[in-house]
Amino acid sequence: QLVESGGGSVQAGGSLRISCDASTYTSSSFSRSCLGWVRQAPGKGREGVAAIEPDGVTYYTASVKGRFTISRDNAKNTLYLQMDSLKPDDTGTYYCAAIHPTRCVLPSLSSEVRGPGTQVTVS
Repeated sequence: QLVESGGGSVQAGGSLRISCDASTYTSSSFSRSCLGWVRQAPGKGREGVAAIEPDGVTYYTASVKGRFTISRDNAKNTLYLQMDSLKPDDTGTYYCAAIHPTRCVLPSLSSEVRGPGTQVTVS
């Protein structure tokens, strides 16, 4: 199970860091997985926004590139998303996902959401 936390309300231009706890994963399984973040804006479908491969290579959707930073701490089985220069369009529920590294592309993340998500509201 993946459990997201750290969401909240922030004004446009502000920052938030959200986290994903994967404590039910073994360290080996976590460190070998491609991990990512998916968001769902109100009234819209899920969208993969960022992913990180086991070796640290990262991918971002165009709308967040340069503003969001995905990172992982394999020692803590935790995934992070640092979000800076937030915009109202970033509002939504953010979910984390874990997939096999051979499928490490943003569109593949949406179907692998397992946690409850964390709400981010930018006004």
